[in-house]
Amino acid sequence: MSDMKEYSLPVPVKPPAEIESLELPVPPGLEEKALKEDELVLFVGPQHGGSGHMRLIVRVHGDVIKEVIPDPGFVHRGMEKLAENRLYIQNIPLLERPAIMDCINFSLGYVRAIEKALDVEVPERARYIRTMMAEICRIGTHLYDAGILAVFLGHTTGFMWPFALRELTCEALMRVTGARITASYIVPGGVRRDVDRGTLNYINEAMTYIQHKLKDFERVFITNPVTIARMKDVAVLSKKEAIKYGLVGPFLRASGVEYDVRAVEPYDAYDELTWDVIVADDGDSYSRFLVRANEIQQSIGIIRQCVKALKEMPEGNIISADIAGKKKAAKAKAKAKAGKEGEKEGEKEGGEGEEKKEEKKGLDSIKGAFFRTFGRLTLPKGEYTTLTEASRGTVLYTIVSDGQSNAPYRLRMVTPGWFYLKGFMESLKGCRLADLQAVYGSFGYFPPEADR
Repeated sequence: MSDMKEYSLPVPVKPPAEIESLELPVPPGLEEKALKEDELVLFVGPQHGGSGHMRLIVRVHGDVIKEVIPDPGFVHRGMEKLAENRLYIQNIPLLERPAIMDCINFSLGYVRAIEKALDVEVPERARYIRTMMAEICRIGTHLYDAGILAVFLGHTTGFMWPFALRELTCEALMRVTGARITASYIVPGGVRRDVDRGTLNYINEAMTYIQHKLKDFERVFITNPVTIARMKDVAVLSKKEAIKYGLVGPFLRASGVEYDVRAVEPYDAYDELTWDVIVADDGDSYSRFLVRANEIQQSIGIIRQCVKALKEMPEGNIISADIAGKKKAAKAKAKAKAGKEGEKEGEKEGGEGEEKKEEKKGLDSIKGAFFRTFGRLTLPKGEYTTLTEASRGTVLYTIVSDGQSNAPYRLRMVTPGWFYLKGFMESLKGCRLADLQAVYGSFGYFPPEADR
């Protein structure tokens, strides 16, 4: 048997024409490169339960990952283009949806760009309410990511507990805004409605309960030996690499970079509150998870400070005087116009005039003062950019206005997932194939957020 020789026949083999359309959707040359290196090309997603609607093209040698090429875009909705055909105020419900659980932080970044253009000063009470709601969403997002990570690691209890705690943040959102997830609560110049003392008491009690139960979650999942074994020293990114690959948010801070937009470029009430920027030095999957777990504790402290401050403030002042002034002017103009039309209708015979007057009044009330105030917002000509620290990192908004339209001429939105996607892929090199889902969960990658 040892004397047998291997013979190769130099006969070119081409696939039949009818299956050319079934060629693998991979970059040119990847298959040939893998074949020469005795490697395999595997596909994870987009229908895979752990891919989150994104295809990962994985090149492996044995079970060691050599390269991962992302193929995002399966849940792309064209939000930037859609925003060009909507009023400024109509884009708030649209742009808060990419991250779903983090609706306040995403709408806050967009609204702040509008306020920057209009040079609007937000009242103190509205700033504290915004900060409180942003941190409630941060807690909800981190709990969501912790639950999904637990599923990826096969820990069912670790999934159920944070999702149960997250219900408290959804309830808080509902009591303040009327919606559990997509709130559409932040508006240019302030917030849509005030928060009463009873709701503030509930939020305070909910934070106490979450903080208490997090100790149990730490014992059951965070410090679980299996969790540590699956994530410790896995997919390490050094401080230099984290900066090079464009990581943001808690994933950047997990590699030792102390950068948080809330501290570097404070907005709303963050510079008036006491809190710490959580940083870790290891840069591995476990550190990325721990940073977010510890940020929940910081968010609870921020929320408590906001609740205390709001209880001491007089209620009611939740919208900028600049916006309120426009609202009063619009209301007076509408009233004067209605008065003139009423006089004209009164000159006509019978009850037909009164009937039309009531019909017009009903239609006007449907639009309401909200539309009359915000529906006609027109920004000065120019380009306005804001950075906001969302739960998973920096979200960037750029609005380009032509100075004439009440809709953006151009909108640019860059989400945290899109920022750190390159770092996520680079961290996988050298990991085992079984580590892929653990690393995925450590980044909390959310395709709808990245794809927009």
